[in-house]
Amino acid sequence: MKKLIYLTTLVLSYKNLNIAKLTEDAHNYINIVSNPMTFSDIQSHWSRPFIEALARWRILSGYPDGTCRPDNPVTRAEFAAIIASVFTQPVKREYVPFVDVPQTHWAINAIKKVYETGFLTGYPNKRFGLDESIARGDALVAMVNGLSPILAGKVDPDLVSKLPEIYEDASLIPYYGINQIALATRLGLVVSYPTGKILNYKTNATRADVAVMVYQALVYLGKAEKIPSDYLVIPPTLNKQKPAPTNNTVKVNHHREFRGAWVASVWNSDWPSKPGLPVEQQKAELVAIIKQLQSLNFNALVLQVRPEGDALYASELEPWSAWITGTQGKAPAPFYDPLKLAISECHKRNIELHAWFNPYRARANSQVSPVRPHIAVTNPEVVYQWGSQQWMDPGAKIVQDRAYNVIIDVVSRYDLDAIHLDDYFYPYPISGKPFPDNKTYAAYQRSGGKLNLEDWRRENVNQMVLRLSQGIKAAKPHVKFGISPFGIYRSGEPAGIVGLDAYSVLYADSKKWLQQGWIDYIAPQLYWRTDQTKQSYQALLKWWTEINIKQRHVYAGNNLGQLDGKEWKNSEIAKQIQISRNLAANLSLGNIFFSMTGIKENRQGIADQFKTYYPSPALIPSMSWQTSITLRPPKNLKFVDGKLNWEPGDNQAVRSWTLYLQNGNNWIIQRILSAGTTFATVSPGNYAICAVDRLGYESEGVMITVT
Repeated sequence: MKKLIYLTTLVLSYKNLNIAKLTEDAHNYINIVSNPMTFSDIQSHWSRPFIEALARWRILSGYPDGTCRPDNPVTRAEFAAIIASVFTQPVKREYVPFVDVPQTHWAINAIKKVYETGFLTGYPNKRFGLDESIARGDALVAMVNGLSPILAGKVDPDLVSKLPEIYEDASLIPYYGINQIALATRLGLVVSYPTGKILNYKTNATRADVAVMVYQALVYLGKAEKIPSDYLVIPPTLNKQKPAPTNNTVKVNHHREFRGAWVASVWNSDWPSKPGLPVEQQKAELVAIIKQLQSLNFNALVLQVRPEGDALYASELEPWSAWITGTQGKAPAPFYDPLKLAISECHKRNIELHAWFNPYRARANSQVSPVRPHIAVTNPEVVYQWGSQQWMDPGAKIVQDRAYNVIIDVVSRYDLDAIHLDDYFYPYPISGKPFPDNKTYAAYQRSGGKLNLEDWRRENVNQMVLRLSQGIKAAKPHVKFGISPFGIYRSGEPAGIVGLDAYSVLYADSKKWLQQGWIDYIAPQLYWRTDQTKQSYQALLKWWTEINIKQRHVYAGNNLGQLDGKEWKNSEIAKQIQISRNLAANLSLGNIFFSMTGIKENRQGIADQFKTYYPSPALIPSMSWQTSITLRPPKNLKFVDGKLNWEPGDNQAVRSWTLYLQNGNNWIIQRILSAGTTFATVSPGNYAICAVDRLGYESEGVMITVT
């Protein structure tokens, strides 16, 4: 049936806006009023000035009867057509057809465009929801998501903590929309009639709402003049201090590189060396690991804190790990929190702490007796025996919620830098044995689910990754999210690669997670030698960088466990690091080594070699999509009694200080000092000191000459 819809069309061409022409199919369904300056039904409407402005520019058209119908709800298909006609953004991902969008639908081209450019996605069941009304909040989220390439690094989500003060109904904002609503508020996109204190996130967006959102986006982009309105939400001005200009500063930088090591707790592989050690010995072993990483100029530790549905930290949701005390559920005595200690000791030494979780493994050791609240005790029906291990059912809601709640609890309570998942999703296969989730899949089918078993399993994992991504950023936007999948995505990708197909065997669609931008970094486990052509380290790493359309960071995972001086010599690691560095322009920005034991043992002299690989300290690479408030440079820099002394430039949180020495026209990094250290012993030379925040952003350097 032919349908009249409200639509915007843009007839001006700007840097970030394009002339939008309706498709031939859309023309068959739309009647356009030529050049209307106003509409008969908006004369006393609150949105009148915005609608009339868009009409004067011929951006806005109405119905043949001269009406605009500003209070009518907007469907998702209509919203797609509006956005596609106004904004042209870079393609972020390949279009995946929706089951409810036929190729003959009038909005097919618009839906493709808004999906490819990141404005809108569909539902987990691969529906787009053509005729469903779009909520006001979801429309704002879509606007912010689609405009993210323009906003990156320019707009702070600084209002996240202030949303309850701005909107009386802020508690109703879903977790996935918190950051975007904060950004939309900061951008001035939010309109609320009749009172600006109510967001009405779940209320259907009207045509007037969407018109004002579009107009306000044009204002932000500098393409439209501001229109005063009592119904626009004016973002509060936060008291941010900008760095004071000084003539004694210099912009300095150095080669950034991610240098990490995995520290596994399962089977006491890396730490602690055995279960049930005295607390002081546990602490001493952990601090020794961190000190050794510091001495080798590493800057990240990936610590396994949930190896099997347990906790290497104080938790009310899961029991203490037996790998710590020897008995699951038993706390260390005298009490201490290993994760809290690790974070503190790492941050003292300018090392990031990435908390490593296994989302689905329930038991690695069948000799360990689980205790409440372990999921094998509270919900044994979703835990299956799998060889010598036990595995949670990724399709079960209790499992999905448990993994999410456990991880978000840690994000909320600990000052960590990142959440890290490894390659264990659905378990590695056992020959001739199917994974026993048939009851869960049958229940999904009875509820109307249409996906086949394989796609359903992948979607279970996809939704876990997406939900975590959104939840982490909602809880603490600065916390990063990384995954280290099996290094081969699919056998044959790229051509010539042969190996386990993680996509079809582990149901891990890691390419999708990367291309959707759900993760901040990916660390493919490339545990093969460079001369193994069917698992070519170079070809695989290059492939991972080439599919990285969202420009996330790629840190190769490297295998120290097989160093034997025969087939695996430490020169192999040198080759792999160099290959990673050769691809730095493609965002191959570092390496993570499995595991710490190889370094502790100095296996084949690898710890000694790291001093050659990493002769100078380095900050972690900063991530352009993570916003940061510019730090003031340090102040009161003086040289007294053989030492440089300085003070923080303001009260903003500093993670560390970088000390540079001038060498000709270059500035060479000398040291990275902890936030609590505000002095450095130096010899004569020209120096610069910078403040560094937790995301790795540096202030300008304050210069001083020491004679």
